[in-house]
Parts: sequence; C-alpha cells; structure tokens
Amino acid sequence: MCLLQLRVSAVDRLTASGASPTAETKNYGTLAAMFDRLLRTVPALWWLVLLLLSALLAAVLTQLRLPAGVLIACMVAGIVLSTREIKLSIAPWLFGLAQGVLGCLMARSLQPAVLAQVASDWPIFLAATLGVMGAAGALGWLLMRSKVLPGTTAVWGLAPGAASAMVLMGEAYGADVRLVAFMQYLRVVVVTAVASLVARLWTGQTPHPSSDLPWFAVIDSAHLGATVALVLVGSTLARRLHIPAGSMLVPLVVGMALQGAGVLVIELPPALLAVSYAVIGWSIGLRFTRTILLHALRALPAVLAAILALMAVGVAIAVALTQFAGFEPLTAYLASSPGGADSVAIIAATSSVDAGFVMALQLSRFLMVLAFGPQVSRFIATRHSPHQPPSHNR
Repeated sequence: MCLLQLRVSAVDRLTASGASPTAETKNYGTLAAMFDRLLRTVPALWWLVLLLLSALLAAVLTQLRLPAGVLIACMVAGIVLSTREIKLSIAPWLFGLAQGVLGCLMARSLQPAVLAQVASDWPIFLAATLGVMGAAGALGWLLMRSKVLPGTTAVWGLAPGAASAMVLMGEAYGADVRLVAFMQYLRVVVVTAVASLVARLWTGQTPHPSSDLPWFAVIDSAHLGATVALVLVGSTLARRLHIPAGSMLVPLVVGMALQGAGVLVIELPPALLAVSYAVIGWSIGLRFTRTILLHALRALPAVLAAILALMAVGVAIAVALTQFAGFEPLTAYLASSPGGADSVAIIAATSSVDAGFVMALQLSRFLMVLAFGPQVSRFIATRHSPHQPPSHNR
C-alpha cells in the first residue's frame, strides 16, 4: 500500500507543479489508486498480498538453498506489512499446531543411533557443548550489559540450538520473539554461508541436498496419520496445561520416546513442513512494528560482532577436538559450528566427514539448550536489569 501511495503522490506532484504527466503515468496512477481503494474496502485482501509476497520471497530463498528459506521469507513478508500498519494476525491454535509439527521434525532427527553415540562419548560431547553454550551466555550477557538488547532476548537470540525452536522457547520464557528471530536467523545465514565456503574450499564440492522429495510425497499414510494425531493431541494438551513452549516440546518428547520404542515412525511431507514454517514465520513477522524494526537495525553491528565471536569459539573447540581427540579438521569444524543442525547436516552429508559425529554433537547441544536454556537465561537476566526496548509484543 505504501508503494501504491508513493506512486499516486508522484502523479499529484507532477500535476501541482504544472508538468504534464504522460498517459502511461496517468494510467499507472489511476490503477494504483484503484488497488488502494480496493484494499481499503476489503481489508481481507491483504492476506492475498501476504501470500503472494511470501511465495515470491520463498521461491527466491529456496532457489538460493538458504536454510529455513520458507520461514524466513514469510517472516520478512509479515514484517513488510506489519511495519506499514497492516493489522493481520495468526490464530494461537494454528500457531500451536505449527509448533507441534516442528517438534515432530526435531524428534525425527533424534534417532536412537544418534543418542547412543552421545552416550558412548559423553565427555567429548559435554565439553564441546558447554563451551559453545558458555560462550553464547557470556556474549548474551555482554549485549544485555551494554543495553543493546534485553537480557533474555540476547541470551535466546544467541542460543546455539535449532533456530526455530530457540525462537519459540525464547517467547515462552519472556524474550521479545521478534528480536530473538532476527538474531537467530541472522546467525543461521552467516554461519551456514561460512561453513559452506569452508567445506567447498576443503573438499572442492558445493553442499546441496542429495535429493528432493515431491511436495506431497507420502510414504505411508498410516505413519502420517499417527504423526498428525501426535501434533493435534500434543499441542492441544500443552495449551490447556499452559506448558511453556509445550506445543513444540510435548510432541518432541513423546515423539522421541515412541520412535525410540519402535512404536511410531514420524512422517512429515514437505508440503506440511512448508505450511508450518509459513505459519511460524507469519506469526513472528506480523508482530513487528516500525519501532522494533529500527531497534533491530540499530543492534545489527553488535549482533554481528557477537555472532562472529561465537563462531570463533566454535573454531577453537574444533582445534581442540582435532588436537586432543584425533578428529579430522573439517569434521571437528562442522560439529562445533554454531549453526542450525539442519543446514550443517546438508553440508556434512555432501562432504568427506564423519556425518554421524557431526549430527550427534549438533543434536546433543540442542538437547542441552532445551534442558538448561531457561535456567541460564533467568540466571543471566538477574545479573543485571537492562533497559527494555521501546516496544514489545503488541
């Protein structure tokens, strides 16, 4: 709408100055004004604008193979509309179902073989995980102390787990979900780009998914039905019991247990995942305001510096794993990289590394953040009472 208004205003200025706009400009201005009146008359059409803009951005980001491209595209589309005072919102129950699908996705990654490897080499996993978590907590405290971001927001924004999960956990424990999302997905983009470059220079290969399933591919309808039932029951139960981040955590924990017992095979078609990513992205993006967006942009240099410092800690841990545990350098680097587990998995799968160790360390760190993240964020937040940003969730 802002763009349309700008075009109409340009025609008005030409007329006021005595200039004669061309017929093309007049027609464009008339068409713009017509769409502007239509959107004002039928506000629900903004959902169509949101959908089209999201699809366009998602197509671009997916083509670039950006991790979480659909989610980021929908979040950006939501920000574009919300910062222009377009009032749209996602129903809480729908947001909860999307979180449930995300929980099942993470449960599917936590296969018994991965957990067994973590248990067998637990000292290595514990030391590497605590190193990255400690660095993230310290950097979050520095951002809080310098009043760049509020305490829990800074901590959850740098938490080295699955980005989408950290955003939802941060919101459940009092952080500003918009700033957490800004930090998390910025970290994913930076870390993934650097890790891809390192892997390419090391192996001469460009990481990319080995295969792409059809969007509506269903291997077993019974497994899909059981997965959907887990999402519905788990997210509904969590909302009624008021469990923090429960819509994601209940399906995750129950799904992991049933999967480990051989009772459940989690099946998630790409289309279901895409819709869930879109709902989560819209829910976050549509809550932005101009004030909070400006706050995020002002914090950008400090946030980038913190991300680079966290990556440097990951490199130091990789050196230690290489020198003292005998791991190959690229394996150690990818395993200790503070990026999203999904993007690191793609890079590891297309490189000559120990992919099992890489995924085991990434997922063990994610579990540690899930288990102890709330306590760490509360501890750091109580060390100092920072100035809150000028706007919070509306």
